[in-house]
Amino acid sequence: MLDASIKQQLDTYLQKIAEPIELCVSMDDSEKARELSALATEIASLSDKIQLTYQAAERSPSMGIAKAGEMPRVTFAGIPLGHEFTSLVLALLQTGGYPAKAEEALLQQVRKLNSPLQFETYVSLSCQNCPDVVQALNLMAAINPLISHVMIDGALFQQEVDARSIMAVPSVYLNGEHFGQGRMTLEEIVAKVDTSGAEDKVAELNARDPYDVLVVGGGPAGAAAAIYAARKGIRTALLAERFGGQVMDTVGIENFISVPYTEGPKLAAGLEQHVKEYGVDIITAERVADIQRKQMIELSTESGATLSSRAVILATGARWRELGVPGESEYRTRGVAYCPHCDGPFFKGKHVAVIGGGNSGIEAAIDLAGIVKQVTVLEFADTLRADEVLQKKARSLPNVNIITNAQTTEVLGDGKKVTGLEYLDRVSGDKQKIDLAGVFVQIGLVPNTEWLKDSELALSARGEIEIDARGATSIPGVFAAGDATTVPYKQIVISMGAGASAALGAFDYLIRESVGDDNQQELAQAG
Repeated sequence: MLDASIKQQLDTYLQKIAEPIELCVSMDDSEKARELSALATEIASLSDKIQLTYQAAERSPSMGIAKAGEMPRVTFAGIPLGHEFTSLVLALLQTGGYPAKAEEALLQQVRKLNSPLQFETYVSLSCQNCPDVVQALNLMAAINPLISHVMIDGALFQQEVDARSIMAVPSVYLNGEHFGQGRMTLEEIVAKVDTSGAEDKVAELNARDPYDVLVVGGGPAGAAAAIYAARKGIRTALLAERFGGQVMDTVGIENFISVPYTEGPKLAAGLEQHVKEYGVDIITAERVADIQRKQMIELSTESGATLSSRAVILATGARWRELGVPGESEYRTRGVAYCPHCDGPFFKGKHVAVIGGGNSGIEAAIDLAGIVKQVTVLEFADTLRADEVLQKKARSLPNVNIITNAQTTEVLGDGKKVTGLEYLDRVSGDKQKIDLAGVFVQIGLVPNTEWLKDSELALSARGEIEIDARGATSIPGVFAAGDATTVPYKQIVISMGAGASAALGAFDYLIRESVGDDNQQELAQAG
């Protein structure tokens, strides 16, 4: 089941288990059940602290993980390999008493939750966003006996997926009711179930002393800015909803100089670790709502907190642009998707469309072609904009059909899920209809700057933050970097360089501001 190198690594990890645990496998007569049993047997053979038992559970095949003599609170309904193998390893360690890597205050908040919480998370094993949610909920279940969590592989439990109309992952249910969709951090989950804890966090943030530099955004630009600022020895903080930004939605990265290949979540983890090494105050699960220039620069969050800083670097990034046509919002997560890697498996053997003929659109079509029955690419312009090598690959695939001069006008559905779409042939002027099960939107990015539209900060016609060569904006002391700005090319390596430039620009500003303050004091004393 596991190759020799993975078994060796797993054996090393399992040595960290401090308390005896049980693997409780529930079988049916399927091949997947036999595979899961083989996996459990291999794991149990690697540690004398792991006992393997077989007992019926709500779902089969499944594997529960429990402290010896207790009922499982962490369960994998399916085979936790692929992206979820790390989730399995962490669950084994945490159930076995190995300390969780999270802020102690947050862990205490989880331990104090006093209501029964039964979480279910539907995943795809090819989804790079799902493990974050699975690992967060597994951790909560491992340290609080009132919490349980089941990871459910949607491909194995199709009846449940159909009954709940699940067409996007991760999809989380709490006590039988829909709880959340998409990537969520531990902080975000805890904040949703413990409002009193959120109030305590706001009070703590409000009590903080002003920073020298406050970076907003946890993507490549924000991480680079925080590192370069902290290296100058000034008090630095980074505020973001979560680390990684748009990078977390990128599977393969092949143009990051000196690294032939990496994946988005791996790069994001590296960014976070690097920032932490410089003693930066990291504030996550917060979204900025307003910025004002007063005696210092004040940032207000949606939760109600206010933070002050002598200089601010905005690196809020961008997100996938929406079509803005009827039916898109109505059928989001019910056939309308934005991540082919996450949601593609739910359309196995079906006909889907990809809207957009740039690199992201054609890459999506190529990936989906290996899963679905047919892919139709719709491009508004008369030619594709993707790199030639991608175009050649897409055109070579027998189940990829490319239509140019096509303006998508409506997403169609039956009230529960997508059934097709309509588009306008921009050459003939005729309306066309395509029957299909899914629509993947890949039409570029829109900057995360809506919260700035009523501020004094100058924005371009596209909503991008206007900056100069040093990253300075129209407000003194406020700098910006990355995909949220007017920088012409939206690339990881460019965002990192821009973040470094903005931090150096902010440091230069602080030096000059300090000199100016000293001169003013000297003049006041002379007077």
